Amino acid sequence: MSAPLVSIRHLGKAFAGVQALQDVHFELLPGEVHALMGENGAGKSTLMKILAGIYAKDGGELVLDGRAVEVTSPRAAQALGIGIVHQELNLMNHLSAAQNIFIGREPLKRLGGFGLLVDEDTLNAQAAAIFARLNLQLDPRTPVGELTVAKQQLVEIAKALSFDSRVLIMDEPTAALNNAEVADLFRIIRQLKEHGVGVVYISHKMDELKQIADRVTVMRDGRTIATAPMASTSVEQIIAMMVGRSLADVAREPLPAHPGEVVLEVRGLQRGHAIRDVGFTLRRGEILGFAGLMGAGRTEVARAVFGADPLEAGEIRVRGEVVTIRAPQDAVRHGIGYLSEDRKHFGLATGLDVATNIALASMKRFMRSLRWAGVIDDGAIAREAQQYVGRLAIKTPSLTQPVRLLSGGNQQKIVIAKWLLRNCDILFFDEPTRGIDVGAKAEIYKLLNALAADGKAIVVISSELPEVLRLAHRVLVMCEGRITGELSGAEATQESIMQLATRREGAALH
Repeated sequence: MSAPLVSIRHLGKAFAGVQALQDVHFELLPGEVHALMGENGAGKSTLMKILAGIYAKDGGELVLDGRAVEVTSPRAAQALGIGIVHQELNLMNHLSAAQNIFIGREPLKRLGGFGLLVDEDTLNAQAAAIFARLNLQLDPRTPVGELTVAKQQLVEIAKALSFDSRVLIMDEPTAALNNAEVADLFRIIRQLKEHGVGVVYISHKMDELKQIADRVTVMRDGRTIATAPMASTSVEQIIAMMVGRSLADVAREPLPAHPGEVVLEVRGLQRGHAIRDVGFTLRRGEILGFAGLMGAGRTEVARAVFGADPLEAGEIRVRGEVVTIRAPQDAVRHGIGYLSEDRKHFGLATGLDVATNIALASMKRFMRSLRWAGVIDDGAIAREAQQYVGRLAIKTPSLTQPVRLLSGGNQQKIVIAKWLLRNCDILFFDEPTRGIDVGAKAEIYKLLNALAADGKAIVVISSELPEVLRLAHRVLVMCEGRITGELSGAEATQESIMQLATRREGAALH
């Protein structure tokens, strides 16, 4: 076996006192495609961002070509021959492919006594040479905004290779590609392997990894679990390593003996590749879990039902009646509330106080009409807000406390109070405990169970499988915009959910 290109030893990283990586080990050989796998939040992207100079490590060692290095910035990583292609592409649409590749490093030429200008001919020739190396048929003068996502991704790869990268990190590189484009990308990766480039490939797509990866390293909870040859490691073994936490302490609330009537029915929802023929029902008093990996389409479905994003097709019924929902106001009028995964941007006005935030979705109720104007009844707001502060055990010094000064758990409770005051009976909770500490999580779980017991119909979208298993009476699993399966609370396990979450269209699991 040849000497490693990269060795990562005993690596550690914490954010605000929370340990994101602990004693991590990883190795990449020349000409190897090394898959990096793990559940959402396992630490994969954090590890690669340290290797790419985006984050600084707190401890441990990075070794490149047998020499310990400090990668202090993305520019330092590029100088060391380390390139990264992010899932979210980082290109400027108004510039050409060649200009994007060499931005900040453009070849210059002197124009008489007028100083230096960008040498566009040399720039385009250098880009064309990299494209030729990749067997990529692309005019380097084409504006990036006119390219398909697949071609844009290849421009990103060309940009990384323009630094003579010998280490290439690819984060979910096929997320937006069709089968033909994936085949083209794999052809290029195999070419890079032949030239000795080591590729770190982050993906959840098991069938693809079986085609392209030489070895796989699995991470869980910020630690390295194991490294194994991809060819001799089954999908079941990989999933078992990914989800190996004990669930002994997870207690699911039983579904009521007689669950209520269907209050929400969705049929044939369609929006491009993000939502593909999605249908489901939700009953009064039920918690329905939506599971899946990043980009599976769970949030997109919730936003579409809530009217935040437009639909191409589909039918929504509330209490048996077909309804038209073109905007969030329509959804709220039909008793549907949505608690966004990004509560600070879409759920709260963090500069305002507790009472105002609780009343935000119900302000019309607190308007008193005078002859010349409408006046807000602050006393009525305070009385209602105080009731919800007590009912939900919101910890705040007063109703006038700015929401930004409260903990994440209490902020989340304020969003819940807002929708309860608006009398929403159908509630979508998107990542309800993201950024919340363990104690506050338990309070949110207790609250969700209490709401269901009171007859609210609840959808919980969560990337944390133990959370889904703890809360949901039924679990719907999504992959690539489709519902790939439904599990009862009794039959749902981390393994069964992950099997469905990685079931791509037309792919057989081995």
